[in-house]
Amino acid sequence: MDETTTSPEDYARCLADLETVNRITFTHRPTLRWLDEATASLRPGAPISILDVACGHGDLLRAIHRWSVKRGISAKLEGIDLNPRSAVAAALATPPEMAINWRIGDVFKYRPESPPDFIVSSQFSHHLDDLQVVAFLAWLERNAAWGWFVADLHRHAVPYYGFRLLARLMGWHPIVRYDGTISIARGFRRQDWERLTALAGVRADIRWHPMFRLCVSHLRQSDVHRPS
Repeated sequence: MDETTTSPEDYARCLADLETVNRITFTHRPTLRWLDEATASLRPGAPISILDVACGHGDLLRAIHRWSVKRGISAKLEGIDLNPRSAVAAALATPPEMAINWRIGDVFKYRPESPPDFIVSSQFSHHLDDLQVVAFLAWLERNAAWGWFVADLHRHAVPYYGFRLLARLMGWHPIVRYDGTISIARGFRRQDWERLTALAGVRADIRWHPMFRLCVSHLRQSDVHRPS
């Protein structure tokens, strides 16, 4: 999908289909639930900053914006993605009043001027090899002021074959069907995350969530405090 040979029309169709996949498989629920827990001690109106790594079409950040409005939190939101087309597509799909900042760049070379309070990432880690995942975990630990949350796929036969059937029934773009199946095959099991977090030297909470998601996080709970 991210190949330069993919036409703008196919790319736009794939993004739309992926947003549908995320919606009907409740992809963003684990991240929003973690943010609920992470910000439970904050008072209404408290300002926070959140960076989404590999933001793609931006639907996670739009969901976070809606969450922040309901929670009465003033959230400064930013997304970064390596693909230049993602920022354009995400901006076009986002109402201007959400005021989300879209950035193009390689996360491993990105040094935030002011560390975001929280860094989140969804469905990104399975695109990396083991050494890159270890480097990414270390990057998160260095750059997230209060905590970070990584949501990704649980490698299992049920989602592997279930997605193939669902994608066919829904008529999703062939690239989405192919990439989705490959992504699940490249997903993680608990022992994978245990090994990778140990190699990165980070303390992390590893949890399974419905719809076969394995999520890894680290929250510096004592730091999540800001007076109103």
